[in-house]
Amino acid sequence: MADEEFDGDDVGDEFEEVEEDENLDDLQEGEEDENQMELVPAGEGHQVPQQKRITTPYMTKYERARVLGTRALQIAMCAPVMVEIDGESDPLQIAAKELRERKIPIIIRRYLPDGSYEDWGIDELIISDF
Repeated sequence: MADEEFDGDDVGDEFEEVEEDENLDDLQEGEEDENQMELVPAGEGHQVPQQKRITTPYMTKYERARVLGTRALQIAMCAPVMVEIDGESDPLQIAAKELRERKIPIIIRRYLPDGSYEDWGIDELIISDF
């Protein structure tokens, strides 16, 4: 077997008989349905002016969790810290201190059902004590 040379002609012989996918016709028929639906890329809605906001000024627990997690990740990746850390090394604790002092440089975007959105700064929101 060591005397035989490999010429590469035998490679892929078992793949020569390829059957056409039966579901291909279903996919092509489904393309007509796509034309009935309009996809709007992110950021395509219009911003609601600050004077006409309709959402609550309270930060939800979900927003708080997302902000703390995002900011802790940024701090862990060596982002500048916006407060005095006083020897603290845990990124989540530093992020919590930044949130208490309202120094987190993040804007919360709340999307509304009509496609518009409202932007809220951390310093504008009422944050429950934690």
